[in-house]
Amino acid sequence: MWGPAKIASAGLNLRNLILNPQSLAFGILAGRDRITAHRSQGEPLIPRFQRLLIVLAQLSLLVALAFAPAILAQGKHHAKDAAPAEADATALMISDLHFDPFHDPGKAQQLANTPVAQWQAVLQSPPSSDQAQAFDDLQKKCNAKGVDTPYPLLTAAFEGMHAQQPSPDFITITGDLIAHKFDCRYKATVSAPTPQEYSEFVANTIQFVVNQLRATYPGVPIYVSLGNNDSDCGDYRLDPHDPMLARAAAAIGDALPPGERRHAEAEFVTGGYYSVNMAPPMLDTRIIVLNDIFFAPNYKSCSGEANPAPAAAEIAWLGQTLAQAHENGQNVWVIGHIPPGVNVYATMKSMADVCGAGTASMFMDASKIDGLLTQYSDIVRLGLFAHTHMDEIRLVTPGGGAADQGVPLKLVPSISPVDGNNPSFTIAKVEPATATVKDFDVFVGSNQTGQGITWTEDYDFDRAYGVTSFTAVAVGSVINQFRADPKAQTGASRQYIRSYFKGDAARELAPFWPQYTCSLANTTAASYKTCVCGAGK
Repeated sequence: MWGPAKIASAGLNLRNLILNPQSLAFGILAGRDRITAHRSQGEPLIPRFQRLLIVLAQLSLLVALAFAPAILAQGKHHAKDAAPAEADATALMISDLHFDPFHDPGKAQQLANTPVAQWQAVLQSPPSSDQAQAFDDLQKKCNAKGVDTPYPLLTAAFEGMHAQQPSPDFITITGDLIAHKFDCRYKATVSAPTPQEYSEFVANTIQFVVNQLRATYPGVPIYVSLGNNDSDCGDYRLDPHDPMLARAAAAIGDALPPGERRHAEAEFVTGGYYSVNMAPPMLDTRIIVLNDIFFAPNYKSCSGEANPAPAAAEIAWLGQTLAQAHENGQNVWVIGHIPPGVNVYATMKSMADVCGAGTASMFMDASKIDGLLTQYSDIVRLGLFAHTHMDEIRLVTPGGGAADQGVPLKLVPSISPVDGNNPSFTIAKVEPATATVKDFDVFVGSNQTGQGITWTEDYDFDRAYGVTSFTAVAVGSVINQFRADPKAQTGASRQYIRSYFKGDAARELAPFWPQYTCSLANTTAASYKTCVCGAGK
């Protein structure tokens, strides 16, 4: 009887025949020689046996040719398995820097009159004598509710990153490089600006942040996405082919692998999105960088009008790019700024009765993006987003279904302390051959100014949650732990709540933990409602 061992042995023998075609010919010739030898010795040869031998030889050849592609592929697979394991790649993940060049309002005019290559000298000069009062007045004038990242904190953060990881293989910035209320601050501190000058100042600020990071990590690829603040016509406002995109394209392109720059810049000027092949040590991996401001529910054109066309164009581009990556056999990372899914904080703050007539507040209409991510979940290894300034995870699945058909999302916490949080960054280990995040460590600063700041590990994902990778299945298992603990009593739940808001353990999240955990794997309003209220609601 042909058991597994015998079948495997036959398969290996057949594979050896194909990999060494001479052996098949030698076998047939050997059979012929034996027949000839028997004849020469005068021994009788049964004609039926002779015909059977010929038929078997021909059949062996046909089988060998039929199964050649699969067996050769198996040979390559075994060779790959036998090859030494690739060393992990290291990724530095940063988001929501919200650099504020107006923190010393007295320097704003000088920055406006100075080439961006010389900004560092201006920012490093002694502060203006009235800096504190002038900044307080500016905050009030612009109705600002928090303090973004001043230059000392920006430099301290980059120094802290370098101390914790001096040689990452690549860096991601998931949006919002410039401060909140940027247009108000500029108009209040710069004399008689023109729209073109303001657009140039926005692009220069983006370029300055990227250049400072490039100076910290020379030669390391940096993949940058835009956020809702990164615009020259206001928060959540942008036009395709906006002049600011052309001005910022060179800064973002210069941080990419050299062979990818021209193509990325050409795509970026269209709508602020692009895709490139990731540099080694990543293998056969494409990173798709979204500009998801177009998907936000409060998006407007620069003239203040609703315009669905840019979102439709980007969705079409995303579908084509994923299809091409799939055809090419590539792994994919998708990064953006605004995450898909429910904004639980806004939903609870508005007291929306989602089990009645109310509707959950959404970060964006995720249906089309979710559909594409899950359609290509066999190649999309990670979605990387931010926007909330908090440290979060998500899982996108088909209709809130099976985790193994989903895509894990990581929301990167902010550098900006604008919400009263301490600054934070993330360092991840990535398997180059599969683009799978194996683990990540999150580091948090000791204060919100950068003065005398120290950086310590907040937590290690694998150790904190008892998993061995950041895959869809692993993230799904962690979320299931949370869902099974509505009172947040387990160590895993308490860890998540403690690390969600850097610097304040449970002020925001603990009171609505059950509602929050429903949002983690239910990224549409309908599936979220079912999770919170039960089926039939």
